[in-house]
Amino acid sequence: MNGRRWKIAAALTGLVGLCVVAVPAWREAAAQPADARREFEIVARDFAFSPASIEVQQDALVRITMRAEDIPHSFTIDEYRIAKRAGAGQAVTFEFRADRVGTFPFYCNLQLDERCRGMRGQLVVRPR
Repeated sequence: MNGRRWKIAAALTGLVGLCVVAVPAWREAAAQPADARREFEIVARDFAFSPASIEVQQDALVRITMRAEDIPHSFTIDEYRIAKRAGAGQAVTFEFRADRVGTFPFYCNLQLDERCRGMRGQLVVRPR
């Protein structure tokens, strides 16, 4: 009988342990704001990005659609290892989690024209 009680106690301890682990994950998901997903459309034309600055909260899921209206352009953020290219008249859509606080430059990394190097913008990630 003692062996059986020990097995029941071990099983209950395991269940309590699972509950303790599951509650913080549930709380974290519930703590995410309703606007934890941010969507932006960025237009690349005349060797400039519009808008040239975007701002999000830390841990937001960011969805960007970048449209190259005149010639091919790219959208590159080194710190997030993002480098996306769109041909002339095309768009590219991608997502990433903005998990680091700070100001991160984005730019066009194509060499089609000397003025491509001047295409700059910034992603601002604010703390939660």
